[in-house]
Formats: sequence, structure tokens, C-alpha cells
Amino acid sequence: SSPTPAPPPSTNTPLASASSLAVQTLWGSYLDTTPSRLKFIDAFLVFLVLSGVIQFAYCVLVTNFPFNAFLAGFASTVGQFVLTASLRSQVNVENRKLFKDVSPERAFADFVVGSVILHFFVFNFLG
Repeated sequence: SSPTPAPPPSTNTPLASASSLAVQTLWGSYLDTTPSRLKFIDAFLVFLVLSGVIQFAYCVLVTNFPFNAFLAGFASTVGQFVLTASLRSQVNVENRKLFKDVSPERAFADFVVGSVILHFFVFNFLG
């Protein structure tokens, strides 16, 4: 009679369940307390991150020719992410004390002007 093998380790460890609970609590709190305007901006930020990851993966895995096109596209994605994150921080109600002189309309106008200037430079970089 040979010894029976040990059972596989359980995936329901206290650390895993605590992490899962923390993520669920964070997600629930985000859905309950975040205004829809900020959720929309956050969705665009996620899109920009995914777009940057796809561009980088394509450059590494497939080809980087023409390289200036990759640089322009990636710089456009990163620049737009920075402008959008700035917009999010300015229109967030919880940051009203930090941006008391900037109305949400002014923040959006700055975002649009910054985006036009960014894409003008990106377009010119393409040649």
C-alpha cells in the first residue's frame, strides 16, 4: 500500500480571498460613488491605455516600419492620456479646492485646445 498523494493546494487562501474582497469592494465603491462624467473619462483613459499597449505590441511583434509612424501614434496616445488625466482631475468635484479658478467648461476648452495642438505636432512629425 503506497501513500496517498497530498491534495492539491487550495486556491482559496486567506490572502487570495482578502485580495478578491478588496477588489470587489473597490469596484463597488467606484460604481456607487463616481459620477457618470468621470466614469466616461475613465473609460476613455482605459481605451487609450489599451491602444498604447496594442501599438507597442504590434511594434515589437510584427514590425516597426515606418518607425516615425509608430513614434507619432504612440506619442499621440501618451499625450492624449496625459491631457485626459488632467481633464479628469480638473472636473472632479472632490478637487474643487485645488482648481477653484477653473470651471469645468474652461477645463474642457483647455483639453480641446491642448488636443488640437498635440495632434498638429503629431501630424507634422509624420512628415
